[in-house]
Amino acid sequence: MLKVEEQTPVQFSSELLAKFDDVKSRYPEGKEKSALLPLLHLVQAEFLWVPTSAMDQVAEYLNIQPIEVYEVATFYTMYFLKPQGKYALEVCRTGPCCLVGAEKILDHLEAKLGVKEGEVTADGLFSFRGVECLAACGFGPVLQISPEYTFYENLTTDSVDKLIEDLKIKS
Repeated sequence: MLKVEEQTPVQFSSELLAKFDDVKSRYPEGKEKSALLPLLHLVQAEFLWVPTSAMDQVAEYLNIQPIEVYEVATFYTMYFLKPQGKYALEVCRTGPCCLVGAEKILDHLEAKLGVKEGEVTADGLFSFRGVECLAACGFGPVLQISPEYTFYENLTTDSVDKLIEDLKIKS
């Protein structure tokens, strides 16, 4: 069963549909389904997550079955199936990063932001989660911020505090 948090159905803007057309035009006729991943990225960039109603519209746009979109969206962890903060902080929680403090960073984020993993702060700016390897084992603990995937290495609680403050100022 697809587990997502659904809100009011989303409506695609003409600008978003124009981006869809551009992406789809890059694929040969009859192979438009190949545009599925980039279209889901566009949806997520627009709404900060991929609601079921958006997946249904992508399926209709590509002339495929909704289940084909659900299968992809639920397979890849880069697609959020529930609302996220403007800044989705993702901390590597595999062995090498945990050995140098990733779990401490996750605990610190929970305390600093006042929300549990997977929840969104009241101001809508932040959410956080632990993720699998971010491929920087020698520089842990590491964190990336979705959806732009900016990357931060050698984290400490102090550097995380500074990052959060900088992101607040940026917003």
